[in-house]
Amino acid sequence: MDLVSTLALLAKGLVVLLIFLAAPLIFVLAERKILGRIQSRRGPNRVGPLGLFQTVADGIKLGTKEDIIPPAADRVVFWVAPLFMVIPAIAAWSVIPFGPMVEIGRETGLWITNLNVGILFVLALGSLNTYGPVMSGWSSNSKYAHFGALRSGAQIISYELTLGLAVLAVVVYAGSFSLIDIVESQRHMWLVAPQFLGFLIFIVSGVAETNRAPFDLPEAETEIVAGYFVEYTGIRFAMFFIAEYANMFLMSMLVTVLYLGGWNGFTIPGLEGVSGVVWTMAKALTLMFGYFWLRATLPRLRYDQLMSFCWKILLPLGVLNLLVASVLRMVWS
Repeated sequence: MDLVSTLALLAKGLVVLLIFLAAPLIFVLAERKILGRIQSRRGPNRVGPLGLFQTVADGIKLGTKEDIIPPAADRVVFWVAPLFMVIPAIAAWSVIPFGPMVEIGRETGLWITNLNVGILFVLALGSLNTYGPVMSGWSSNSKYAHFGALRSGAQIISYELTLGLAVLAVVVYAGSFSLIDIVESQRHMWLVAPQFLGFLIFIVSGVAETNRAPFDLPEAETEIVAGYFVEYTGIRFAMFFIAEYANMFLMSMLVTVLYLGGWNGFTIPGLEGVSGVVWTMAKALTLMFGYFWLRATLPRLRYDQLMSFCWKILLPLGVLNLLVASVLRMVWS
């Protein structure tokens, strides 16, 4: 790899890191504003003009709070647990494409790396998200944190099955595990058309994987206070929120890449050079709005309903969807 390629790789990695760190601040503020609007109440409106500095103030508050570790906790596991939330979340962004190949001195892709097994890489890192809640809940030596950890572990493992089945159907159509190849295969038709059932399964499973309403049972404040991270304070507490919103945005980008054509769309007049990036971000941000809308409107499920919905409804539908996709792919071939 020559010097220019190395510098381009470092620059793209730095941009992704900045997005990873800044996105939670923006999305938390946007969510609180949107929730206030949907529920006919005021959102943040005091800190800064129109309340725009509210999340900055929250970040400063969390960063300067005392870092407390419960006396009876397993200190090493308690300290390491938040890292198992943040590191897989940021590592998965290394294969996510933000746009097509562009000319910047030389032709370069708007992604850090193009793995030929990119989607498997993302799913493998997603499976590591199970460890963070389980480690934090177990090490806290608190019954509420323990309940949250057990709920999270069972929920993530269950909905990973349906998520994987939906992804396999996409791979059958695209003929590749590379996220770039999957986007390129949608030049003439987005996969949401032939794979609408898979799209719905992936969306529901993605919401459950990120522990968001109405599937936010692992941190249900009305039942178990705050779930697996109830004993965390300060910057460690903030790391769980950074990972949650980063995973939400990651899931939105995956839906965009797998089903909504990624950067494919008509060329926007005046934005010919960045139309692909605009399309990718517009689709992903629309899906992020869907996360906020769900939280504002739907009540939380009971835990038995959550698991029954996965094993009795989504899993059979996922298997059926994969079977139909395989048959149709053979017929079209």
